[in-house]
Amino acid sequence: MQSKRIDPLLKRAQDHEDEVARDLAERQRVLDTHLSRLDELRRYAEEYASAQMAATSPAQLLNRRAFLDRLDTAVAQQRQTVDNNREKVEAERARLILASRDKAVLEQLAASYRAQEKVLVDRRDQREMDDIGA
Repeated sequence: MQSKRIDPLLKRAQDHEDEVARDLAERQRVLDTHLSRLDELRRYAEEYASAQMAATSPAQLLNRRAFLDRLDTAVAQQRQTVDNNREKVEAERARLILASRDKAVLEQLAASYRAQEKVLVDRRDQREMDDIGA
């Protein structure tokens, strides 16, 4: 029976889809972590930049400016990390869509085989009933 031969393929397709879904969930978790870090960095940079400083010396102003520059660099790097992780999430999402489609095609094929097999069984049963009746 063809429908029985396709069952291992269906199982493999389901396992693959599950694996890709787990990968997507992990990528999304990593992205969420990086987004949270980016928000924290931005908030800290804004708070630091807006903080009022009492009478400061030129050296303190230079140190403050240098620190703000480092914060800006850190925010830019974190933003790049977030963008890279977003791309990875989208790639995993595309992989999941493809895996789901592959599984759906196999499920349709299996259903078609089962329907054909049912028709054959019904015909054979009908012939047997006709032979018994004759």
